Amino acid sequence: MSCDQKRNRLLQHRPLKKKIRELLLQEDFEQGLSQVCDLPPRKVINPLFSFLCGLDELLKWRAVTAMGEVVAKLADEDMESARVIMRRYMWHLNDESGGIGWGCPEAMGEIMARNEKLADEFCSILISYIRPDGNFLEHEVLQRGVLWGVGRLAHARPQLLKDSADYLIPYLQSEDPFLRGLAAWGSKTLRNKKIDAILSRLTQDGARLSIFMNGHLMQYSVGQLAQAAMDCN
Repeated sequence: MSCDQKRNRLLQHRPLKKKIRELLLQEDFEQGLSQVCDLPPRKVINPLFSFLCGLDELLKWRAVTAMGEVVAKLADEDMESARVIMRRYMWHLNDESGGIGWGCPEAMGEIMARNEKLADEFCSILISYIRPDGNFLEHEVLQRGVLWGVGRLAHARPQLLKDSADYLIPYLQSEDPFLRGLAAWGSKTLRNKKIDAILSRLTQDGARLSIFMNGHLMQYSVGQLAQAAMDCN
């Protein structure tokens, strides 16, 4: 590709990225999301990917939602292309990539929550990031992302994670309130006697955290999330 071609491609890309950003941040998020999803999937993937590691937290989370919708739709039309995107997230979470992988586990969880076939194929990979005997991620901020992804998938497809509940226990006992709260939220559909005993103690935990739900960043205490998990029958 010549320099002129590269420059023209970049100039074409910038307006699209700006437009997608505006759609994701508009007040009526559902309408903006719908318009993003009406665009050709392959044209929006890279702009959405760039938003996952940005400093704007709301933009990041709405990009996660949009990525889930776009890739789930792509999988229905071209499964192999969707697999390539999932492998791209896995690569960025691999030490060999030289990157950090910000937003990748969250996007993986959102995609799998929306697409059953991708969930069946990649669920075990997402779980492996919190398994000591798997592809365990030591970075605590990345652990938060994995727990959100696991929780999102657990709420949508609990049957896929029923044998993985015990992997949440160390996070329920973490010193980091974000990890405790996210693990409590994720355990809502994965409870067992061990987890219930810990959740019962956590209902008195007043530490607060933000969690993305239904297009918005919400503030909860660990205790509120633990109680909500306990109240789920």
